[in-house]
Amino acid sequence: MFFYFVNLLCLMKAWEAYQLEAWPSFFSFSTILIASIVLLMIQAIRRLHDIGLDWKYSLYLLIPPPVNFVGFLWLAWKEGEEGPNKYGLDPRKTDLV
Repeated sequence: MFFYFVNLLCLMKAWEAYQLEAWPSFFSFSTILIASIVLLMIQAIRRLHDIGLDWKYSLYLLIPPPVNFVGFLWLAWKEGEEGPNKYGLDPRKTDLV
């Protein structure tokens, strides 16, 4: 959820800098925004694989708020599949001992 709010803040600041034609600030906030979106998508894809879904469902998270906020909440609360699935082993089951 932290990156979600970082994205919203960066988007607002980038829009403000664009309207004021403050180009260094605009490019700085835009770079942070893009990096944060990439990190969010990577985490969403990992979580979707844990649930047993394909990466293509992560594209729904690119829909503007509040739709993507509901998607992030669903990813946070949805329980993963029991045991291994086609994307790998269950991350909750570790044989360290």
